[in-house]
Amino acid sequence: MKKPAQPASTGSGPLFERRYWIDITHPTLSARALMEAVQCDVAHFSPDLLAQFEKTKGQERRLRQGDEFSIKILGPWNGSVRVTEVTPECFELITLENHPEAGRIKFSVEAAGARGADTVRFEIHSWARSRDGLVAFTYDTLGLGKRVQQQTWELFCQKVAEASGGHAPEPVQVETIEHAPTATSTSDSDAHA
Repeated sequence: MKKPAQPASTGSGPLFERRYWIDITHPTLSARALMEAVQCDVAHFSPDLLAQFEKTKGQERRLRQGDEFSIKILGPWNGSVRVTEVTPECFELITLENHPEAGRIKFSVEAAGARGADTVRFEIHSWARSRDGLVAFTYDTLGLGKRVQQQTWELFCQKVAEASGGHAPEPVQVETIEHAPTATSTSDSDAHA
């Protein structure tokens, strides 16, 4: 039986929009080749001590819409996610029932632009609420899960930078925007499920 999606609209408390990004200069891989490397082995880029990704649905060394991962997260934060989008530049995951968060997360790579002709940006962008009030208290109020999550995605970005063959002149950048508890993301719909 297919596990139900858990979009942000089903969660509790404020909607948090979080971005983690790293700019990489002089990569030996193109933006698309770098994203393909990440898509082929998501588990490799996640730090094992903090979050272990295990593919439970889908082919190994491939990423397709509908694939699923079970994630063992440091502390009582285990959950599952489903792939909702895969393109040469990005992929997106939605949380599934009983994940500590309700929402989605997008991994993308963007070439050049304003950062220079030989620079790529790898970014992780999430929109999520806590699953329920208890998770909100331990995650947001006490800050336990938040620290683990931030460390996980910072290390993920660093591993992507290393795999690119390039150089990251600055550390991973982090931005958090807290939206009002009644806010919903217009792009976070059950259509992604």
